Amino acid sequence: MNTVAVVDYGMGNLRSVVKALEHVAPNDTRVLLTDRAEDILEADRVVFPGQGAARDCMQALQARALSGVLRETALTRPFLGICMGMQVLMDHSEENGGTECLGIIPGRVRWFGNELKGPRGECLKIPHMGWNQVRQVHAHPLWAGIEQDSRFYFVHSYYVEPTALQGVAGTTDYGMPFTSVIAKDHIFAIQCHPEKSAATGLTLLRNFMRWNGGV
Repeated sequence: MNTVAVVDYGMGNLRSVVKALEHVAPNDTRVLLTDRAEDILEADRVVFPGQGAARDCMQALQARALSGVLRETALTRPFLGICMGMQVLMDHSEENGGTECLGIIPGRVRWFGNELKGPRGECLKIPHMGWNQVRQVHAHPLWAGIEQDSRFYFVHSYYVEPTALQGVAGTTDYGMPFTSVIAKDHIFAIQCHPEKSAATGLTLLRNFMRWNGGV
């Protein structure tokens, strides 16, 4: 039986992620919510979700001795980062006055700021919250069955700025274009919440459950 480990570090509504994955999982797949390093290392796939602040996330991972585990699994098996689970894959975040992150993907996490303007000059609220389009930059197995510019659900005040643009697999506009999806080798990381994104989000999760890594 295949196992998908959902990393539990005490932050975010992890149950909704687990339920969504269980809904789309093949019959021979078990979805396991765990904070045990052994479980994560033994899993065939890893999902790293999360909400909250970068510093709290990193402290929780360090307290559970999971930082090295995530670095290893992200390089060796299908790995899905969601929201905060995408941001802390980077080198550094501006959040909390500056937070060192996992350093798996070169780049930084930046604050949107408080002067974002919409297409009619209106002030845009931070956090960026609600439905927005994702523009697919290049083909990827996780985009199968998902139309270009499909809408996903977002909740965030910070965005990733990767060093290498080759890894950018999706972009979104919110007063400015920003990277909303990164795909690199075994890693697919997305800023929105697919578990809250109705049928489109479930399609992406279903694709992940059948993906063996790579593009």
